[in-house]
Amino acid sequence: MTDITVSDPAAARSAPPSSSSAGIRFPTQWLGVAPFFIFALMFLILPTAYLILGAFQNSDGEFTLENLAALSQPTIVAAYWISIKVSLASAILGALIGLAIAIAIVRGGLPGWVRSATMTFSGVASNFAGVPLAFAFLATLGRLGLVTVLLNAIGLNIYATGFNILSFWGLTLTYLYFQIPLMVVIITPAIDGLKKEWGEAAATLGATQWQYWRMVVIPVIWPSFLGTVILLFANAFGAIATAYALTGSSLNIVPILLYAQIRGDVLHNPHLGYAIAFGMIFITGMANVFYIWFRTRSERWLK
Repeated sequence: MTDITVSDPAAARSAPPSSSSAGIRFPTQWLGVAPFFIFALMFLILPTAYLILGAFQNSDGEFTLENLAALSQPTIVAAYWISIKVSLASAILGALIGLAIAIAIVRGGLPGWVRSATMTFSGVASNFAGVPLAFAFLATLGRLGLVTVLLNAIGLNIYATGFNILSFWGLTLTYLYFQIPLMVVIITPAIDGLKKEWGEAAATLGATQWQYWRMVVIPVIWPSFLGTVILLFANAFGAIATAYALTGSSLNIVPILLYAQIRGDVLHNPHLGYAIAFGMIFITGMANVFYIWFRTRSERWLK
């Protein structure tokens, strides 16, 4: 009579796999993100490293700090200062207006379709820039723009008051078209993270609505707000297509100065252009570092 041995299931599960079944597994899970890393390496990391390296070299390839010292020229300093002012003004105004819109659609008791429509428009408008945006504002608020003509018909000449679409405030107003929607897209999740229990607890303890906003809501969303302002600043600081198509060379901001330096440097010093680009990279890089830091702080409360 043949003996039949029943193996222990637990022992079978704990038994190591045979060497014949073990093999080299290709990490296919990395294939999905490979295009992203290749794109970032070719169009972001390597060009940035090339610019930074060129900023510390002369025409002979030797190490020098003369390019960075040349950034103290009055024209270059003025270009940086104008860019910082335009970026800061559009960032602060865009953040305040966008915050008000986000609070209205999230906690203002508006119908649900208003929020859906606003978020959809914000997602599209935040990426609308460049030549089409410049043309839209010229056709709207230019000297012969539609809104300008309509205002003239009712006796209001905005250009007689000193407004000019090709000026500092004209460029700032144009930037607000994509700064405000970007603020709405970014800050809305932070407002959604405000728990209803916090408001109920504050009401139970006898706090007024103003005290609830001053002591609970503002401290919680303050890091997110500051981080988004910094992100909007970086977003405006690096914009060139809209500013160049709108103002040309009439407003000497850093991206336009860099563009002119790359297209044709009359001094035959391309490394000065690398130094200008390095200054932009440093400013936007620091802005993104602070944005990540503020975002990390805000996520501690909103989890």
